[in-house]
Amino acid sequence: MSLFEKILGPKSKYDQSLPYTYEARVRILEEGGEYNSYLADTICGLVEYLQQNGIKPGEVQIFEVYQQQEFPIDAQRFTTPDQQWLFKPELCRAFEDHYKGHIQADTCSFNDRDCKGSGP
Repeated sequence: MSLFEKILGPKSKYDQSLPYTYEARVRILEEGGEYNSYLADTICGLVEYLQQNGIKPGEVQIFEVYQQQEFPIDAQRFTTPDQQWLFKPELCRAFEDHYKGHIQADTCSFNDRDCKGSGP
C-alpha cells in the first residue's frame, strides 16, 4: 500500500464516475420505514457479507452511494434468475456494462478497495 493510499484511502474512491460505497437496507419490520444498514466499498464485498450473514436477496435493497447522491441497483444485476446471490466472476460480468471501462476480464477499478462488509 502506498503512502497516498494509507493517508487518503483508495484512489478509486476519488473517481466520481464510481460509487463511493454500497449500502444494503434490510427492513426491520414489514410495514415500517426503519431498516438495518450494511456497507461495503465494493458490490462483491457487500454481497458476500450479506450471504455470510444469512440475508437473502429478496430481503434487501442495495444502493450505489456517490458523494452527493445514491441510486438503487436493480436486483437482476446481483442475483441469478432464480433469485440467488451472484458471486465473482459472474457478479463482475453483470456490472461490466454498468461501469463501462472499469470492469474488464483482467482488471477492475475497484481492486484497490477493501472488500470487507459491515453491518449492525
